[in-house]
Amino acid sequence: MLNPIAFPGNPRKVARIMTDGTHATETTLPAELVELARTVIEANRKLGRRIAVAESCTGGLVSAALTEIPGSSAVFEAGFVTYSNTQKMALLGVSEDVLDTFGAVSIATAWAMAQGALKRSGADVAVSITGVAGPDGGSEMKPVGTVVFARAEQGEDAENVVADLRRFENRGRGAIRLQAALCALDLLLPEELGE
Repeated sequence: MLNPIAFPGNPRKVARIMTDGTHATETTLPAELVELARTVIEANRKLGRRIAVAESCTGGLVSAALTEIPGSSAVFEAGFVTYSNTQKMALLGVSEDVLDTFGAVSIATAWAMAQGALKRSGADVAVSITGVAGPDGGSEMKPVGTVVFARAEQGEDAENVVADLRRFENRGRGAIRLQAALCALDLLLPEELGE
């Protein structure tokens, strides 16, 4: 349940108090994002799975949602925000050849990001997000709203690419980033609970 409150000294900034019967948490994130993050944390906790994310166009939004949940440290291993190609290479080991050949918004790059997050974090499952949130940066081949996701799991064949390209309606940067974050969280659900 969400209850809006105003921040003292800043009546325009509104937070919500999330209550689940046992916890009350103040959040400025959208309720649907926090609720899905709660489901991700709880489902992975039950399986004893550790998770990691590699974010580009969402800029840490997925990590923020996951860490809103009390007890998330039992599940959430790491979040990498690699907005630039330089950081994709430095922090996640994405090769310059992949970036030059396919571009930052591609299945190849998303897959390399997910693999890098998995290896560097030691998590059991990692999800990556890279895309064009706009308003600039789109092209005919990759218009604003193009977002690519990938999921890598320990023990899975690295040649078996699990990735998806989505084209979200361009309803603004915030809406694209929110939809991308929701999709990434969905990919972190154990398969029997995901889409």
